[in-house]
Amino acid sequence: MKPKAVPLKPSARLKQPTHPDSFDLRSPSLVICLGAGGVGKTTISAALAVRAAIIGRAVDVMTVDPAPRLLDALGLGADSSEPVEVQLEGIRHARRGGGSGRARLRALRLDPKRTFDSIVARYALSDAARDAILENRIYRNLSGALAGVADYMAMEKLLELAANPLTDLLVLDTPPAAEAIDFLDAPRRLLELLNSRAISLLGAPGGLFRSRLRMVDIAARAVLAAFDRVTGLNLLSDVQSFVRSFDGMYEGFSARAARAQDKLRAPDTAIVIVTTAESSRIAQAREFIGALERAGLRVAAMVVNRVIAELPDAAELSTARIAPSLKRKLKRNLADYAALKTREEVSLSVLRNSLPGGAVLMVAPDLGREPRTIADLAEIGSSLRAG
Repeated sequence: MKPKAVPLKPSARLKQPTHPDSFDLRSPSLVICLGAGGVGKTTISAALAVRAAIIGRAVDVMTVDPAPRLLDALGLGADSSEPVEVQLEGIRHARRGGGSGRARLRALRLDPKRTFDSIVARYALSDAARDAILENRIYRNLSGALAGVADYMAMEKLLELAANPLTDLLVLDTPPAAEAIDFLDAPRRLLELLNSRAISLLGAPGGLFRSRLRMVDIAARAVLAAFDRVTGLNLLSDVQSFVRSFDGMYEGFSARAARAQDKLRAPDTAIVIVTTAESSRIAQAREFIGALERAGLRVAAMVVNRVIAELPDAAELSTARIAPSLKRKLKRNLADYAALKTREEVSLSVLRNSLPGGAVLMVAPDLGREPRTIADLAEIGSSLRAG
């Protein structure tokens, strides 16, 4: 005899992850927007910043290579590497709780080279040390192109802006990278580099240098020396001079990298993954979630950008007083969009089931145009809704 199924008591049921209904911009002091290139990450970052200013917070938003129209919307010039006040005239301020009563919005573009220069100028032990670094050709060639420089300079700028007591919220659009997670790993990579054997060897004085090298290091030095003789570039001496010129500054870089790591994990830091509903983007977003969880970083929200608007009722076409040929075309178009909408709903369901507990899924409807004004960004921010 087959046993009768016994329903589980509520306390014995498997608990599903719980998710809030909306993303509260009144709580965090730092929002980091993370995502692959081309999903509208910069637009969503700016829209969240505008929305936070509308509800009464003092906001700074740091963007990375915004599109020309978005650049105009934020009032940024090509050299806006310091915060610029964004004019919010014509946009209603709600100021409903959680705000400081000093609502404002400032925006800036990340300039890794200029940020690196300012750090050198601020923390060099002397004017001579500062000039030696800034004039070194290795520094000039690599400070804007070295792998990871943009990622870490964003972190340095983040710490600078977050230290401003007049700012309630900082919204950060992360630098583009092959793997967007690289940005959040930049402080750890810098700490590893500063503690690496390569730095100590390259910075060693001439006499110590030879005594501390292993055979493979001697071979590498011989290759560089031969390269110097053929090209006349004095590469080895320039590299050594470049590394030595940072003497006394490594501890400061290490301390700030550690502070950046702490800030990323602070309870008032919210990481927002931005994606679209295409299957390839969904797969990337799920990879980001896994990578963040492995790194011990908390995802606060996921925003699915450019979601198709709700479709009209097909029954309305039957009674519409239009030409039969036009009615047939509209029905075909509606059927095509309905198929796309169904596929999109499946993608949203996959994402919803992938979210860690406590995270919220939000959708941003497609405007049907590129955002050109602050009002467009405000419309995107206000239209964000639970997915």
